[in-house]
Parts: sequence; C-alpha cells; structure tokens
Amino acid sequence: MVTLAHQVADAGRAINFYETVFVIRLRREATPDFNMAIFPYAEGTTGGALCDLKLYQPGPSGPAIYLDGGDDLASPLSRVEPAGGKIVVEKTRISPEIGYMAFFEDSEGNRIGMHSMN
Repeated sequence: MVTLAHQVADAGRAINFYETVFVIRLRREATPDFNMAIFPYAEGTTGGALCDLKLYQPGPSGPAIYLDGGDDLASPLSRVEPAGGKIVVEKTRISPEIGYMAFFEDSEGNRIGMHSMN
C-alpha cells in the first residue's frame, strides 16, 4: 500500500478545507498521539491522509503533493479561496499529453498541486 501523509496543524480546520474543496468525506481516525483523516480511495490504489502528528510542521517548502483535480481542476480550484486557502499558481497547461496543473496553499499553509487532463 502506498500512502501519503499530509501534515496539518489543526485537523478540524484542514478536514473542513479538503471536504469543501474536493466535495468528499474524509474518514476520521484517532489515536492517543494524533488524529488522522483518510481520503477516499479504491482498494489497491494510492491513499492519502491528513495527520496532526506534532513531529512535523506544515508549510509551503515541503514535498510537492499533487491531488487529482477531477475532469477539470478549475472546479475544485474555484472552491480553494472560499474554503480558506490561497491560489498560488492558476490553472496552467503543461502539455496536450500531460494536461493541466495548479498550486494552492491549504488552510494549514501547505503548498499542494492539482492535476487534470482538461
């Protein structure tokens, strides 16, 4: 299983942000040491989670994570700022074969990419 852990400072705020932008429900998991919110995924595919483990601090200089922007990333991108984020790079064509990308800062200050073919 391949999983991406995405660090957050305020789990509730981050969960609200991602559920609003991507119109999804995250599955919440709690341990004595940290909280997680798991993105929906199909069995056998890459998964991801928000995690408030204090070992790491969120910020814009971490690794570049790209999330699936759906059929056209303009739709989730339009919900970034109303949800409390900031668009850093508007929708930009990479190439006809690769599609489009954009970057935003989430509610925790992490720089996140989105990709779509359209």
